[in-house]
Amino acid sequence: MGSINIIGLGPSDGGLITKEAWNLLSSAKPLRLRTKYHPAVRAIEEAKINFISYDCMYEQQESFDAVYAKISESVVNCAAAGEEVVYAVPGSPLVAEETVTLIRTMAAKKNINIKIYPGMSFLELLYARLEVDPINGMLVTDALALGQQPFDTSVGTVVTQLYDAHTASEVKLTLMDSLPDDYEVILLHRLGLADEKIERMPLYEIDRHKEIDYLTSLYVPKQSTGQKSFTLTPLMDIIKRLREPGGCPWDIVQTHKSLRRNLVEEVYEVIEAIDMNDPTLLCEELGDLLMQVVFHARMAEETGLFSIQDVVDGVTAKLVRRHPHVFGDVTVKDAGEVLMNWEAIKRQEKQYRKSVLDGIPKDLPSLMSAYKLQNKASKVGFDWPDIKPVWEKLAEEIKELQQAAAGSDKSAVEEELGDVLFTVVNLSRFLQVDAEMALLTSSRKFRQRFSYVEKQVKKSGGDWKSFSLDQLDDFWNTAKKL
Repeated sequence: MGSINIIGLGPSDGGLITKEAWNLLSSAKPLRLRTKYHPAVRAIEEAKINFISYDCMYEQQESFDAVYAKISESVVNCAAAGEEVVYAVPGSPLVAEETVTLIRTMAAKKNINIKIYPGMSFLELLYARLEVDPINGMLVTDALALGQQPFDTSVGTVVTQLYDAHTASEVKLTLMDSLPDDYEVILLHRLGLADEKIERMPLYEIDRHKEIDYLTSLYVPKQSTGQKSFTLTPLMDIIKRLREPGGCPWDIVQTHKSLRRNLVEEVYEVIEAIDMNDPTLLCEELGDLLMQVVFHARMAEETGLFSIQDVVDGVTAKLVRRHPHVFGDVTVKDAGEVLMNWEAIKRQEKQYRKSVLDGIPKDLPSLMSAYKLQNKASKVGFDWPDIKPVWEKLAEEIKELQQAAAGSDKSAVEEELGDVLFTVVNLSRFLQVDAEMALLTSSRKFRQRFSYVEKQVKKSGGDWKSFSLDQLDDFWNTAKKL
């Protein structure tokens, strides 16, 4: 029966390997490395120390857990066969090194002696570079294990072994569940080497750096007491509780279709709050709208269709795709080019659509639907060259409506009135005014003025029949002045 000696190569080049560890690895026959992709290996090569590495395992296995298990099994089997194993790992053997944990467990079952030689970890360099003291609290975790437990924002966190942009992206999404997207974090590249780099950036940017590799770590500072993390969890939990057996009878029986009108009403209430320039009301109405989104996502999750996370991930990916001038290498001159790129990317994504007019929801408010139909037709060149013929078309349609109204065919009147409204929407496009918003504003204005007239009628002690139309019109004109 052999034995196992585990040493650490330190966080950078051979200069940070302890003297004790260097003496041991120099006498190894052979030296076994978890990976040869480490800055200290150059010094080992220059010293002509014979070694073998387990890097082939990374290509043969489907997951890191499987890789670590195979490496640990090989080390233990070599010792069981009589070899005096010297096994070297990056950094310190007892800091974020999964194979050491597995080897200790496997060796104990076979009564194989293990000795671990201390080594300097990258944490000592991190403490020095960032001037942080771990005595105040510090969490060290592997990137692949980050989401296995709730993230603690009250202490600084070191995320090791980002490996690549994909891993960094997974870390980013996990952290965004507990922290704002723009929360400042610190990427640490190649600490202890001549080309080390320390970069502060918002959380959402960490996976866009091309320098991320196996020598990259992330430091997440603790969240200040006054900064509240963002989470949808309370709202999601409430909606779930309302929908469960024993919850609210009304909420339980709702469906996507039954809530359609509620969703539309909430959108218009948000618009009203915006027009009123009332931030308190806007906050409340946005909450009501968000509740509708979470409600629909919860119903979908109950049937296995999708979850609220799928909703967030989908729209996030779409925004990244459709903003190549922000998240890619595309250059744009102005907002016009941004819209052109957006439409081009959208057409590429929606190739299943056969008609230019496909994609306009059939249940849109009529003025909004008319605007979108005209706007889509305009993008392929089917449009008036300027506003002059639109005015002429409106006059023509009004004349046809007058002729139809003189007759007794109600369907003809309806058709001609529709043509007038459709042309008015066309006119609004050329005037660069949203017809839906314009009519909504006029309706709101009518409500305010009529409310004034109503108050004057009530103040008089009479009723509506007591006032002539001229008197009511005087109240109306006063309301206009006010």
